Amino acid sequence: MRHASTSNETMENSSLTMTNLFKICTQCERLSKKDVGVRIPRLVGNGPSRFIPEKEILQVSKLNERIQSIFEDAFAVLGRLDNISLVMGFHPQYLESFLKTLHYLLQMDGPLSLHCRHYIGIMAAARHQCTYLVNLHVNDFLHVGGDPKWLNGLEEAPQKLRALGELNKILAHRPWLLTKEHIEHLLKAEEHSWSLAELIHVVVLLTLYHSLASFTFGCGINPDINTDGGHTFRVPSLSGYCVCDIANGNSTLEEMFGNQQVRQRENDLVLKRDLWNMKQLQECHDEEEASQEEMATRFEREKTESMLVVTSEDEECVPSRDVSRHFEDLSYGYKNFSRRGEHVPTLRVLDYSWEDHGFSLVNRLYPDFGQLLDEKFQIAYNLTYNTMATHQGVDTSMLRRAIWNYIHCMFGIRYDDYDYGEINQLLDRSFKVYIKTMVRTPEKITKRMYDSFWRQFQHSEKVHVNLLLMEARMQAELLYALRAITRYMT
Repeated sequence: MRHASTSNETMENSSLTMTNLFKICTQCERLSKKDVGVRIPRLVGNGPSRFIPEKEILQVSKLNERIQSIFEDAFAVLGRLDNISLVMGFHPQYLESFLKTLHYLLQMDGPLSLHCRHYIGIMAAARHQCTYLVNLHVNDFLHVGGDPKWLNGLEEAPQKLRALGELNKILAHRPWLLTKEHIEHLLKAEEHSWSLAELIHVVVLLTLYHSLASFTFGCGINPDINTDGGHTFRVPSLSGYCVCDIANGNSTLEEMFGNQQVRQRENDLVLKRDLWNMKQLQECHDEEEASQEEMATRFEREKTESMLVVTSEDEECVPSRDVSRHFEDLSYGYKNFSRRGEHVPTLRVLDYSWEDHGFSLVNRLYPDFGQLLDEKFQIAYNLTYNTMATHQGVDTSMLRRAIWNYIHCMFGIRYDDYDYGEINQLLDRSFKVYIKTMVRTPEKITKRMYDSFWRQFQHSEKVHVNLLLMEARMQAELLYALRAITRYMT
């Protein structure tokens, strides 16, 4: 689909409300039923997500005027409304910040050319075999004038871009291994060298699309209708069910067969236990705190245990040629390091943090963008509706902090003022398995894994969790990249 290029086109697109889009879909369906020789593409999946019933997603946009406004603005600026945005619509405050950041990163003036930005997005998404994001940015890359030859494989891209392969794979799988020597190699490559400003833009793109791949797999995002794998021209086997069901709110296939797949009954006992644990921990905060030595020991214990958490989907995922051609060293990935006698070093936030170090570096080399990133991190971290499943008026701050710090712990990042003993009291094993899979090997996420954690919670709450996981992962990768750049500069 085309991007808005003039003010008149922007005004015209912004007036194209969701209702009008639905009407167009309905008219297309009626046209396809007539023998007029017009081939109408039909959506392959049932809605934006394989994991979340489409009616729940659509209900949010129908009842929330703010979401409708955000969707209209997104369509006007980006020329599309993708499935990721539709799922993020459960949380309009975050979605607004996310879209603003994406617009600035991909379309506004910056160190990198437009086609290079999309190509780097392709490289990053390909590391996790995320065909959804790869296809999305292949279309955008071509739209902004990218050379189609580059899409034949990384070897067809310029040497300057090929040189990012090492940075891409380390950040995606073992960011703690990144050193100032890696940075120096990119900045001093003679005619193929990057500037510091360009490199900041690069690492933000890489870390964003690694983490967005996690969100895409974690929410079971279906291909958009205008991308490869998102549509078909075949006549549906069931009359009356079509692509336009997403517009008019008709039932999904499962519901048409008598609503056979019903969400599992809420396990209120488990929820009450979690609420009780949170209450006990909050009360314990008023008592004497553990010593720094004990806090450090608890961190190391949790870090080691996080490496021992084994995902239930342990088989290797072999990337297809369509994806693997966009990156090198297919065998490089996350391993259970403790089994191989390796150790993830500790990065103390006291020594290098986003707030005190990373933020200012990004803002200095990529003006104003540090502020946008910080806003996005803060919204994801602080977002709350004070609810847990059916319970109202709940302070979820301890739970959100435990999730965020557990992810950073897996990356070796330690907060000196946090008691890591709280994690085991707030996060059960099935949830830890889901977190580790989504952050480390998101391509292995399945619907069964999504359904198995927090069974009693609403889909909107699980999407909220996935936003936390995505942003915590991005910040962790970014910290290691920015620390390496800082060490190079000093």
